[in-house]
Amino acid sequence: GRMIDPLVPNAMRAYATRRAEAWVLERLNGEDGLGAIFPAMVNALEALAVLGYASSDPRRLAAKRALEKLLVVNASSAYCQPCVSPVWDSALASLALQETGGAAALAASVRALDWLQPLQLPDDPGDWRVRRPRLAGGGWAFQFSNSHYPDLDDTAVVAWSMHQASNSAHYSHNVQCALDWLVGMQSRNGGFASFDVDNTHYYLNEIPFADHGALLDPPTSDVTARVVTVLARVGRPQDQAALGRAIAFLRAEQEADGSWFGRWGVNHLYGTGAALPALEACGLPQDHPAYRSAVGWLDSVQQSSGAFGEDVRSYAEPGWRGRGAPTASQTAWALLGYVAAGQSERLSTRRAADYLSRIQRPDGDWDEQHFTGTGFPLDFMIRYHLYRLTFPLLALGRLRERLNA
Repeated sequence: GRMIDPLVPNAMRAYATRRAEAWVLERLNGEDGLGAIFPAMVNALEALAVLGYASSDPRRLAAKRALEKLLVVNASSAYCQPCVSPVWDSALASLALQETGGAAALAASVRALDWLQPLQLPDDPGDWRVRRPRLAGGGWAFQFSNSHYPDLDDTAVVAWSMHQASNSAHYSHNVQCALDWLVGMQSRNGGFASFDVDNTHYYLNEIPFADHGALLDPPTSDVTARVVTVLARVGRPQDQAALGRAIAFLRAEQEADGSWFGRWGVNHLYGTGAALPALEACGLPQDHPAYRSAVGWLDSVQQSSGAFGEDVRSYAEPGWRGRGAPTASQTAWALLGYVAAGQSERLSTRRAADYLSRIQRPDGDWDEQHFTGTGFPLDFMIRYHLYRLTFPLLALGRLRERLNA
């Protein structure tokens, strides 16, 4: 802090500043911005100004335009998006359309996958290579362009959708490269993080300038669940050891109440709605206690309307776990959990499905004003505009499939 500033030699400060400046310049990412996400982008613009870059400098202009592209301005309101999410949205929509079925839906799913295919990052530089310098690339990033930061969550969902596409052979090479990269990014504890490997030095979150107390990227249940799902569905023999370690991590992360924590969605409904389908995909017997415990928790938080909701305060106050205003996306996550746990014909499952059917608008959409996505818990929440569509479609389609089986 400021108290020790006078103790730092000027030469050391200048050297550190040059190193940091070079790091930022390498990752500016044109008009898509540093990390393609608001906090890094605005800090980059401020840093360039502080370092004396002229307002007309092309790099400073590009950094400013990157921020301007996040603005949404209309006649009655204006706001700044934290980022854009076309890869994530397209992959989830593709999965939902596959579950929905029908010629038009399947054709739209294929068009989305064809758009995603060339966005895979096989040879690009990335910060993940610090821990895995000899691992070949194969991931996808969250945004239109963010080549330094492919993430495991997007990669798992894109590969999953490509694997079960009607023309899956067309994407076979993409899927194989993606799975090789995912397995290579497994942390020592068996779990999978979003961007990195073994990034678990928790003491760093205690330093005074720790950004939201979230300097790290530890393995999480929700990302691990998605990786488990795609590894199990593809079923390559060479992935079985990694899959076993990931399943053990996922089972160990189940809370005493039967739920799972959700790092990237609010919150225990999100984590549980990801973990249960993963356990089902890997063949865990449906009489396993992990299912019974999770179903018991879901039953305990289902609302009288059949809906589910969870307030963002659950990240700070355990009493809010699974409790809050009902939403379409969170009800869908619970429904996905019920179906995966072999509960397709239970009354609680029917009540959740009936709720989603009852609140659907005549145009086919659902209303959802609450923020059910998470950037940094409590500090940086996200409202994904397609969650209210993709997850109910995914859940209802999967329930229909099981009931018809």
